[in-house]
Amino acid sequence: MAKIVRVGVTFPPELLNDFDKVIEDMGYKSRSKAIHDAVRAFVNEQKWLSNVEGDKVGSITMIYNHQIRKLEADLTEVQHHFESIISASMHMHISQDRCLEAIAVKGTVEKIKHLAAKLRARRGVEEVRLNIFFI
Repeated sequence: MAKIVRVGVTFPPELLNDFDKVIEDMGYKSRSKAIHDAVRAFVNEQKWLSNVEGDKVGSITMIYNHQIRKLEADLTEVQHHFESIISASMHMHISQDRCLEAIAVKGTVEKIKHLAAKLRARRGVEEVRLNIFFI
């Protein structure tokens, strides 16, 4: 049997509450099993994306807290560095503190993934979704 490794993870209380509700609705008997499945899906998605090559089109969607000092200016600066692959963007206010931004991209998968990683790394960016389309 494979050795099990125990790790500690910290969650914001709201995220943990949401997670617990979702896994209960899905019928999970334990948090650990749900976390295993979530991590496995994340790893598989990243492996899949690492094998995609060439020029593609796609979108990067992110949710961020616009109350974080200088975050919007920082995100804009990052996007200016990638203007050669950004075709359009849309900004939407979703609450008092949070915004959604959708960025349409066209270029090499390497550059698209690099842009997504740069955005994801910023403090205050809560979630980034990368979609690459095969057309």
